[in-house]
Amino acid sequence: MAIEFREVSYSPVIEFTAMAPEGAIVGLVGDDSAGVRVLLRLAAGLDKPTRGQVTAPSSRRYVGPLDPLSLAPVEALILDHALACHDALGRARAAAGLERLRRNGTTVLLASHEELLLESLSDEVWWIREGRLAMRGDPREVLTAWRRHVAQSLRAWGETVSSPLTPSLRRGDGRAELVAIETLGAEGRATMVWQSGEEVAVRVTVRFARAVEDPVVGIMLRTRVGMEVYGTNTELEELKLGPCEAGQTLRVTFRFACNLCPGQYTITAASHDPDGVWHDWLEDAVAVTVTDSRHTAGVANLRARVSLEKL
Repeated sequence: MAIEFREVSYSPVIEFTAMAPEGAIVGLVGDDSAGVRVLLRLAAGLDKPTRGQVTAPSSRRYVGPLDPLSLAPVEALILDHALACHDALGRARAAAGLERLRRNGTTVLLASHEELLLESLSDEVWWIREGRLAMRGDPREVLTAWRRHVAQSLRAWGETVSSPLTPSLRRGDGRAELVAIETLGAEGRATMVWQSGEEVAVRVTVRFARAVEDPVVGIMLRTRVGMEVYGTNTELEELKLGPCEAGQTLRVTFRFACNLCPGQYTITAASHDPDGVWHDWLEDAVAVTVTDSRHTAGVANLRARVSLEKL
C-alpha cells in the first residue's frame, strides 16, 4: 500500500501533498529544519497532522538512527537516518534487505544526508525545503539540484562569518607586519567560502615598522594536508611596491579564477625582500572552503568538456 500525504500541515511542514508508491524506495533529503523528520513521523503514525490527511498501511515500522535495523516483512518501512551508524558490511546487507522488501511490495521512506546512499538505493528522491516539496523525481537530477542549493547556501553563509588570523607559524625580522589577510568572493565581499569557478581574491594588508627599499608580498594556497596548490607574489606579477617608509600601510590584492575542486584550503602570506629575507611570514594563516554543485576529484577543477565519436 502507498503512503500518501494530502494537504498535510504540521510545523514546519506546510500543505504538503505527495505519494510514495507501493513497492518503491523513496529517498528524502533536506536541511535539518526543512521538515523531513516530521514527514517520517507522520508517515509512521507517531504524530498526527494539524491539517490534512496521511494515508499509510496499518503494518508499518519506524526505525531511527540508533534503533535496531529490522528488515522483517512489513507493508511500510520508515527509515530516519537509520543507516548512518552502520559499517560497510551492515549497509550492504541492508541494501539487499531493502531490495527484497521492495520486490515484495513494501513502501520505503529513506531519509539520509548521504547523497551516494540515496542515489544507489532510491527509485525516486524528494527534496524537502522549508516544509514543502521543492522537487521530486530521478535521484540523480534531484540530488544535483540539492547539491546546488547546498553550495549556494554555504557560499552565502561564508559571507556572515570571519576567518581570524591563526598562523601555524610566524617568523620574520619585524620590519613589516601582516595585519590582515582576507578572502573575497566575486562581489568583492569578504567570505570564508569560495564557489568553484568564480573570480575570487586574497587581500593582504601590510604595515611597515621600518623603511624597506623593495618589499615583496606573496601568497601560497595549500590543501588542508599541506600540498602546495598555487603561489605567486608581487615580484612575479611585476608590481613594484617600494620604497616604503616606516609607518606606511599597503593593501595588496591578488585576483584569480577559483578553478579548485571542493575542499578545505589554507593561505600563507608573507612580506619579504627580493632575496627572500622575511619581514613577516604567516604560515597557513587563514582557512577557506571551496564548494561546488557537483563532485570532482583532485585539486584542480579543469572543467573538462567531453565529446563522443562512434566509429
